[in-house]
Amino acid sequence: MRFLFYTHSLISDWNHGNAHFLRGVIRELLRRRHEATALEPGDSWSRRNLIDDQGVGPIMAFLKNFPELRTAIYEDDFDHEAAVSTADVVVVHEWTDPKIVKQLGRIRREGGRFTLVFHDTHHRAVTAKADIARLDLSNYDLVLAFGEALRERYLRSGWGRHVYTWHEAADTALFQPLPGVDKRGDLVWIGNWGDEERSAEIVSLFVEPARELQLKATVRGVRYPEAALGKLREAGIAFGGWIANAAVPRAFGEHRATVHIPRRPYVGALPGIPTIRVFEALACGIPLVSAPWDDVEGLFRSGKDFVFARGSEEMKRLLRQVLHEPDFAREMAASGLATIHARHTCAHRVDELLRIVAPYRPGKAAAHTAREEATL
Repeated sequence: MRFLFYTHSLISDWNHGNAHFLRGVIRELLRRRHEATALEPGDSWSRRNLIDDQGVGPIMAFLKNFPELRTAIYEDDFDHEAAVSTADVVVVHEWTDPKIVKQLGRIRREGGRFTLVFHDTHHRAVTAKADIARLDLSNYDLVLAFGEALRERYLRSGWGRHVYTWHEAADTALFQPLPGVDKRGDLVWIGNWGDEERSAEIVSLFVEPARELQLKATVRGVRYPEAALGKLREAGIAFGGWIANAAVPRAFGEHRATVHIPRRPYVGALPGIPTIRVFEALACGIPLVSAPWDDVEGLFRSGKDFVFARGSEEMKRLLRQVLHEPDFAREMAASGLATIHARHTCAHRVDELLRIVAPYRPGKAAAHTAREEATL
C-alpha cells in the first residue's frame, strides 16, 4: 500500500517527540515493501526552531541517519489533491493547519479513493479543547489516539465515530542496548522544560536528588529558562542542550540510570499515556525510575520494568538502589527491554495500523459501516 503522512515535521525532532515515532513507523512500512512518504509545512515550528538553535547541520545529519525516509516541504500553493491522488492511506497529524485538515476531508468526501486517518499525539484535547473542536473531521474515516483516555475523550466530545487507541512505541532499529559504550555518568534526564507543565517535578524528582546524592548527572533538552539553568548549575548538573534523537541511544548507554517525569496533563486528565521516552529508554536497556503516572492500560509491569518514585525522598532511595545494587539494576533493565520487544516496537504498531485501516479501505468501508450499524 501507499501511505502518505502529513506531519508537523519528520526532519526535525526539536521539541517534537512524534517525529521519533513516525520515523520508526515509516521505516517499518518500507521494510515490509509498502510505500511511505511524508509531507511537512514550510512554516514548521519545530524545524524553524531547530535551524535557529543549531543551524542546518542537523538537517544534513537527518538525511545521513535516515537515508530511506522521503519527506517534502509544502507551501501555501501546494496541490494537496494531487498529493493524495495516488495514496491508499493518508495519515494527518493533529498539528496540521485546520484549513488543510478540512480540505483533505473534502477531497475524501468528493470521491478520494484513499483511507483518511486523523492522528492525535498531544494533550490539546483536554488543555486546548477549542483547538481540536474546530477541526472538521466529519469526512475522516477514523481517528488514531495515542492512549485510551484520549480515545474516550474524542468519543465523548463527538469528534469522531471511529476512534482507535494507537500508542507510540520504540524504533528498535535505532533504540537498543549498547553494551560496548563506557559509562561516563550516573544519571541522565532527556526531556524538554515543557512550558511549566512539569517544572516543579523536574526540580524535586531530578535536580534535588542528583544534588543531594552528588551524582554525575546530565540534562539534554530544549526550552530551559535561565532560572532552570541556574538550578542545574547550582546542583552541579551538566546541561548539554538539544540532542538529536539518533544520538539518544548512546547518551543512555553512557549513563547508569535515567528518569521519567511526565507532564501534568497526562498525569491528571489523560492517564495511561507515557511519553515516547519511556519506550525508548527501556528499549536501550537502561534502568528507569519514574515519577508517578497511572498505567491504567497495563502497558508495563510496574516494579519490574521500571519503578515509581512518589516523591523526592523515594526518588533518592531508588536511585541509590539502582546505582549501588547491580543485580537489581540489571534485572529491571532486562525486564523493561523484554516488555518492549514483546509489545511496544514500531513493528507492533505497524501491525496494529494495518489491522485498523483494513476495514476502511475502498470497497470495504461500506460493508464495515453496515455491519457496525446492524449491531447498534
